Amino acid sequence: MSATNYGKAIREGFAHLLANHPDVFVMGQGLWSPWYVGSSMTELEKEFGKERVIDTPVSEWACTSAAVGASLYGKRPIVVHPRMDFMIFATDSLVNQAAKWSHMLGGQANPGLTVRGIINRGGEQGAQHSQSLQSWYAHVPGLRVVMPYTVADARDLLIAATLSPDPVLYIDDRWLYGQEAELPAAVDVDLAALGNQVLREGSDVTLAGCSWGTELAIGAADALAGQGVSAEVVDLRILNPLDAEPLILSVEKTGRLVAVDASWRTCGVAGEAVARVSEALEPSAWKARPRRITLPDAPAPSSKVLEDIYYPSVEDVVDAARSTLS
Repeated sequence: MSATNYGKAIREGFAHLLANHPDVFVMGQGLWSPWYVGSSMTELEKEFGKERVIDTPVSEWACTSAAVGASLYGKRPIVVHPRMDFMIFATDSLVNQAAKWSHMLGGQANPGLTVRGIINRGGEQGAQHSQSLQSWYAHVPGLRVVMPYTVADARDLLIAATLSPDPVLYIDDRWLYGQEAELPAAVDVDLAALGNQVLREGSDVTLAGCSWGTELAIGAADALAGQGVSAEVVDLRILNPLDAEPLILSVEKTGRLVAVDASWRTCGVAGEAVARVSEALEPSAWKARPRRITLPDAPAPSSKVLEDIYYPSVEDVVDAARSTLS
């Protein structure tokens, strides 16, 4: 096996699906341009044809609505939104239509489409190009939401999402594209069989995150290990439905929790993680109050100096973990 990076792992997922499942097709803006999608879709249109990898006009709503319709006729469409910010225009199709139909029609209609929303922030891009909106969509019953952190999950969760009979929002973060790992050959994956996972065992404190938040947690666990602190890292890769058991079992063992989410604090994933564990465990199980590391409740700045303050760091997670030990 040779090492591949996160972006190329996503491409491997697309290639596996297109090669093995003729009902799969992909559509969205800029799919033939690496400027839009990085290394994650390079020359797929040349390998599988432009009738299956479709570069569309700029209409997030129209693309997603067309995919909902196609899914009801047995196709497995993947809609790619190169910026999650502008996926908001497609929210009606995703939330009011796709997420509701199976429930409203007694399971007789299953819009099994996948929507890929890409987080692409930083670099002084400002408030309208820097949003992580996973909490919005994880709030919606009937819509599965996944956020891969590992290179393997970048590929395998895309495959699992596309083969799921349910509508799935797959969210990847371009800040993770440089990660590398060796991967076995791609295979079909059942999303319903997957849950959240412990990536690193530890005994003193639990660090829980999703996507870039997990990257911060891993970095903090490494730093804490050098200080004699054993941190367990739980990756919340599936946000809806949220599998809280690995997190609960971890905090039951460590008695401490730092929840990390690279999005806003109010009504966010970090708050949900704290709430699920707090509901499950008796007060006596806690050795310290839980902590949250998130973005401040403010739009993203355009200044590099302010960005350095706005986005949480590994040091922030380390400081929060150490505060639970004192």
